[in-house]
Amino acid sequence: MSRIAYVNGRYCPHRAASVHVEDRGFQFADGVYEVIGVRHGRLVDGTGHFDRLDRSLDALSIPRPMGRGALLAVIGETVRRNGVVDGIVYFQATRGVARRDHPFPKAPTPSFVVTSRRGIGPAPAALAEGVAVHAVPDKRWGRCDIKSVGLLPNVIAKQAAREAGAYEAWLVGEGDLVTEGGSTNAWIVDRDGRLRTHPATNAILNGITRQRVIALARAAGLSVEERPFTLAEAFGAREAFLTSTTSYVLPIVRINDRPIGNGHPGETASRLHDVYARFAAEQGEALS
Repeated sequence: MSRIAYVNGRYCPHRAASVHVEDRGFQFADGVYEVIGVRHGRLVDGTGHFDRLDRSLDALSIPRPMGRGALLAVIGETVRRNGVVDGIVYFQATRGVARRDHPFPKAPTPSFVVTSRRGIGPAPAALAEGVAVHAVPDKRWGRCDIKSVGLLPNVIAKQAAREAGAYEAWLVGEGDLVTEGGSTNAWIVDRDGRLRTHPATNAILNGITRQRVIALARAAGLSVEERPFTLAEAFGAREAFLTSTTSYVLPIVRINDRPIGNGHPGETASRLHDVYARFAAEQGEALS
């Protein structure tokens, strides 16, 4: 089956999908995006993602490309045309096409694109064996809470991680504090058995999976603290793991080639993966 994309009111072959050369997303990274998991043909935490899209658009004064009902219809049709039952749907809104000039154009018409593909969740080997992360300086801008398409610092961080043989980068800011991953949220289980993750400030993107895992962990009787931790604390933690839409809950067994805990996936991370995967499979939101 050939992939299909939605671009500004038209469904077209993925290979032919394009936007204008003066689209501000292309020239200025003047746009935002979301990625939602699809399980059994239903959206995983779709409402949370739509709410965050609205928040990001409002923060950048980008008009909504369409109402939520129309948005859900377009996303559902894109998922359907691509035959995606278990996978992801990606959508991006930019300020639109305008003569190249830094200030906002008057009365912009947003550009909106949607794509979808099959495959979601961590690879079985990564889940069974755990993954490594590589710590790099956090050099991003001061509004990481906006899900902007301006991801070059994240790209550079993740490339450094790949060159170091790691799955993900951990971004380390002032005071040796770990903020988050290049495209994931960062967690540890400290020596007292408490789950810790950076609070939802402007320094991180408040992941929808992060929020869901906090709720699921507390419902399971686990102690969760939204409190920063240092890289040194991570080295001494019982466990570490990451969360994201596409990776679910994935155990971390090494940071900068130093083993975490016993160097194998921890019991808490593995348990939370199973709890979250069950939630994703059973509690999806209908596309129509």
